Amino acid sequence: MGKKKFPKAKKTISKRDLSERLIKLLERNTKEKLTFKQICTELSLKTHPAKMLCKDILGAMISDDYVFESAKGKYTLNHRGTEMTGTFRRKSNGKNSFIPDEGGDPILISEFNSGHAMNNDKVKIAFFAKRKNQDPEGEVVEILERANDTFVGTLEVSKSYAFLVTENRTLSNDIFIPTEKLKGGKSGDKAVVKVTEWPDKAKNPIGEVIDILGKAGDNNTEMHAILAEFGLPYVYPKEVEEYANSIPTDITAEEIAKREDFRKITTFTIDPKDAKDFDDALSIRQLENKNWEIGVHIADVTHYVRPDDIIDREAQKRATSIYLVDRTIPMLPERLCNFICSLRPDEEKLAYSAIFEMNEQGEVLHSRIVHTIIKSDRRFAYEEAQEVIETKQGEYATEILMLNELAGKLRAARFADGALNFDRVEVRFDIDATGKPIGVFFKESKEANKLIEEFMLLANRTVAEKIGKVGHSKKAKVLPYRIHDLPDPEKLDTLAQFIARFGYKIRTSGNKDTVSKSINALLTEVQGKKEANLIETVSIRAMQKARYSTHNIGHYGLSFDYYTHFTSPIRRYPDMMVHRLVTAYLEENAPSASEEKYEELCDHSSQMELIASNAERASIKYKQVEFMADKLGQEFEGVVSGVTEWGLYVELNENKCEGMIPVRDLDDDYYEFDEKNYRLIGRRTHKVFSLGDPIRIQVARANLEKKQLDFTLVDESPKSKK
Repeated sequence: MGKKKFPKAKKTISKRDLSERLIKLLERNTKEKLTFKQICTELSLKTHPAKMLCKDILGAMISDDYVFESAKGKYTLNHRGTEMTGTFRRKSNGKNSFIPDEGGDPILISEFNSGHAMNNDKVKIAFFAKRKNQDPEGEVVEILERANDTFVGTLEVSKSYAFLVTENRTLSNDIFIPTEKLKGGKSGDKAVVKVTEWPDKAKNPIGEVIDILGKAGDNNTEMHAILAEFGLPYVYPKEVEEYANSIPTDITAEEIAKREDFRKITTFTIDPKDAKDFDDALSIRQLENKNWEIGVHIADVTHYVRPDDIIDREAQKRATSIYLVDRTIPMLPERLCNFICSLRPDEEKLAYSAIFEMNEQGEVLHSRIVHTIIKSDRRFAYEEAQEVIETKQGEYATEILMLNELAGKLRAARFADGALNFDRVEVRFDIDATGKPIGVFFKESKEANKLIEEFMLLANRTVAEKIGKVGHSKKAKVLPYRIHDLPDPEKLDTLAQFIARFGYKIRTSGNKDTVSKSINALLTEVQGKKEANLIETVSIRAMQKARYSTHNIGHYGLSFDYYTHFTSPIRRYPDMMVHRLVTAYLEENAPSASEEKYEELCDHSSQMELIASNAERASIKYKQVEFMADKLGQEFEGVVSGVTEWGLYVELNENKCEGMIPVRDLDDDYYEFDEKNYRLIGRRTHKVFSLGDPIRIQVARANLEKKQLDFTLVDESPKSKK
């Protein structure tokens, strides 16, 4: 914003004078959007009439499309020409929108004017003349780049033609498929179809079948369909598996001589009971000076996977393992992740290790990052390690109890430094041999889980500091960091307003430690309360998403200035990148790697992590609907977990399954959506349904194809508007 303020406005200022001042101010600040308060301050508008006149002028400028007002109440000049480029967003109701590359509000594109653009396509549009009191509209004049040309759906096959019927809400028309392009598909098959053309005058796109997934409703078919919907792989390439099968497993004496030998030091793994890929192990021994040496040993994947070999290229493309409800889609071939690299008990394994000397106060006195050879003595499931912690008895009880004590001190120090304490209960399904969910259970993070978590955090932080923490006059070498930005102030304000209705408060301003400690106090206060899960969910939404970048800004949630991912190279490609770079920097003193190359890899990894997470959520939603499908007509207690203009989302207390009460089924009144306060308000009765309200529902419909549960209201006990 310009440093120089306008002269103090006269007590009475003309509309023309104020308009000129306002235009000059906006022209002077084209790179930032100004709030109304900032505008008044800059224009020295002190009186109420002057502020109201400014408001009127802004309203007229917005109506004339001369000024934009964002959803957050900020103003900027409209610099649009008659054509713009941006992203096309398709909606099945035909009310498509265009998101300009340069920012600004979305522009309406009717189906008639969409030019057969598909969701997320890069397009060029032309503006229509502005109609008074109407949103701006445009027409797609050119498709610059297709975002996606494959779709998943169910085949409907007739004698001479076929269609792919999709539940994709961003595709308004079914895909026409010539019978010779069906690849043997039959009616009722789930298939992946590629759109090959969409003639100008044709209502439907034309496509060909790429793959038949199986019969709709079959568990494997549906899980593969979810992966295909997100563009994720559901089979592993044979040539990659064959290459993995040719990798020798022998560890030579020459290789052992290069490494620190931990084979005779007490070492074990602690993992979920159904885990097969053990990518981390802990060793512990007491030193002569009575301090403790703790080894965090990580599978040395990059010893076996060489840069740019066929396995590396496939792992780089996938970037992460994917965890659906009933299966894991691994990043690496099974022979590597479950056999060669997995730190299985009683087998000699190559590792890349962070070794710490710690005193009994949990302070790290020395650390080093070294290649090692280890031999795990025991494989613990989390439940087994937890039993040792609780009973103080069992195999390796002395070692586990000491590790747990040190982990507790590390954890306490982390929270004292301002780390956030999100400790949510996860919902899991018991699944039978056919993949059908037969029960629900809640997975809590206990001391055994936190023990492992704390030492993994310590290793990741230490590796990041070894490379990133350099003197003021030096530039750190390139490394992929795991970064987490400060919360969005506006989202924090929204969170504060939301929790106020439950009687809670948080600090939304001040330094980052003040804010994070305030959020932690809130999370502690809500523990055990019926609104705990809801408030934790809304709190998480106020946070930024963690991501990968070579530009380190620290990790707000963990309160670390330096943090990376080093401890899971079997399932995350960034960890493989870090292993290679750290090896080069520490052992060979290699020059810094290409920032451009690694930033691009970081962006790809962040994007694939997000897509994998969305696929995981879709698989959970599918199993929720499948689990509730035989409970139609049954009643459950729940809580309003989301409020939208089209209805109320309700999370059931008993099993955490979520469904919707469509607003059309709230037929006792016409309900209006109060977006700011997360509520629906009856126009006539003034009944209010708010986020967090307890509610009783009946299960009305379970649509597996759409992954959608519909509820109806049983106990109408909403609050009245005050």
